[in-house]
Amino acid sequence: MAGFAFEMGILKRMRRAGWWHVGVRDPESVAEHSLRVAQLASLIAAQEGADPARAAFLAIWHDSQETRTGDIPHTARPYVGKPDAEAITADQVAGMPEAAAKTVREAVAEYEAQSTAEARCAKDADKLECLVQAVEYRAAGYRDVRGWIDSSRDGLGTATAKAIADAALTTSPLAWRGR
Repeated sequence: MAGFAFEMGILKRMRRAGWWHVGVRDPESVAEHSLRVAQLASLIAAQEGADPARAAFLAIWHDSQETRTGDIPHTARPYVGKPDAEAITADQVAGMPEAAAKTVREAVAEYEAQSTAEARCAKDADKLECLVQAVEYRAAGYRDVRGWIDSSRDGLGTATAKAIADAALTTSPLAWRGR
């Protein structure tokens, strides 16, 4: 499992590639993105009547395969397709003790299937985090982020995520400082 821990450390250094298209020289890492996704997933799940801990757990694993593929921006998807997250995860956990490997495989499978409320909350959190990040980049002077905002907002399914998105679009990223 030590090797797996080192592999997951790659996510701390791997940048979210799509933001380079709008000129962000040093975008957030996949790990930074995943942390806020997990936090948002727990909040969305709490409001939607789902299990916050499970939603956050699924969110932690949602991009773990990117250690093997890199962060593929949506503009590249027509050329390279969507990687098979479950197959990559199976390779990543091969050789690990079965209880640990099964935990990761099942979390990724649940997230990919989108068949539980927790998985849907985690997916919404992924979209919502992208929207929030776009708002932050817009506030920092990157103007061409509307496409990320619109596609993220359009992809939301839960009422809670939609409400948070709408609030984020009308709130300064620094508004929390005044509370």
